[in-house]
Amino acid sequence: MSTARPRPSFPAKLGKTTAKASSAAAHLSSAKQLLKPAAHRLGKTDTPVQLQVQVEGLGLDSQAVRHKMVLKLKEQGITDPRVILAMSRIERHRFLDSALVNQAYEDTSLPIGFGQTISKPGVVSRMMELLLQAPSMIKKSSTQGQTKLGRILEIGTGCGYQAALLGQIASEVYSMERVRGLHDKARENLRPLSLPNVHLLLGDGMVGYPKGAPYAAIISAAGGDALPQAWLDQLALHGRLVAPMVAHGTQQALLVVDHMPQGFVHTVLEAVHFVPLKSGLA
Repeated sequence: MSTARPRPSFPAKLGKTTAKASSAAAHLSSAKQLLKPAAHRLGKTDTPVQLQVQVEGLGLDSQAVRHKMVLKLKEQGITDPRVILAMSRIERHRFLDSALVNQAYEDTSLPIGFGQTISKPGVVSRMMELLLQAPSMIKKSSTQGQTKLGRILEIGTGCGYQAALLGQIASEVYSMERVRGLHDKARENLRPLSLPNVHLLLGDGMVGYPKGAPYAAIISAAGGDALPQAWLDQLALHGRLVAPMVAHGTQQALLVVDHMPQGFVHTVLEAVHFVPLKSGLA
C-alpha cells in the first residue's frame, strides 16, 4: 500500500474551536433543555445542586454509564484495546438530541433526523474491530506492536459519531455524507472535539472519494444490493472493506472484502440491519 501520496486539500476541515469551551457550551445547552420540565415540577425553592444531580442522572456527563457500556461490549466479544479505548473516550450522548441522551449508552440504534439512525455501539465496535483484524494489520502488530490504521474512507457520516471513533484508530478519516442536513449536523457535533485527522465531505458516497485513494480501509454505514465498483477501485492493496450488503433476499449481512495480490476475497458474516445505500445528494 502506498503511503507517500500527499493528503488532498480538504475544504471541509473541522473548526479550531477550543474543545473545552465548546464542550461546556454544548453541555449547558443540553442541560437547559432537560431542566425546563424539572424546574417546573420542583419550584423555585430547589437548589441548583439538586438540579445538577438530576441532570447527571440523565447521563449528560456519564463516565460511569459509558464504562458500563464498554463492559457490555467486552462481554459481546470486543477485545481490541484500540476499539475499547475509542468507545471509552468518545461520548455518544453528545451526538444525540437532548430528548435521547438517557438512551445514549444502550446498545440500540437511535434516530438522528432525516430518516437516518445512529448505529448500535455493538455494531460500530464490531465493524471497527474487523478493520483492525485485516491480515496486513495483524502482520504489523506482530512486528511493531498495536498500530493505527492508515487512511480510511467512511461512507455515511450521519451525526458524526462513528467518524469520531474512527479518528481514534486511524491516522486519517475521510467521511462522506449525501444528506446536507446531516453533513451540517455532523460538523457541529464534531467541532468541539477538534479532531485534526477527521475530515467531512458532502457528496455521493457510492462514487467514493478518488482524490484520497488508495485507502487502507473503507467502512460503510449503509447497505445496498452490491458493492459499488468505485469502492473496490479505491481500496489499497492489502486493504480491507467492511460494509453491510444484501446477502439473501432482503436480509443484510456484514461483508468483509480483503484486497489481496490474487484479487478480492469476500467473507460474509452475521446478519445486520442498516439504512439503505442510496446515490446522489439530498
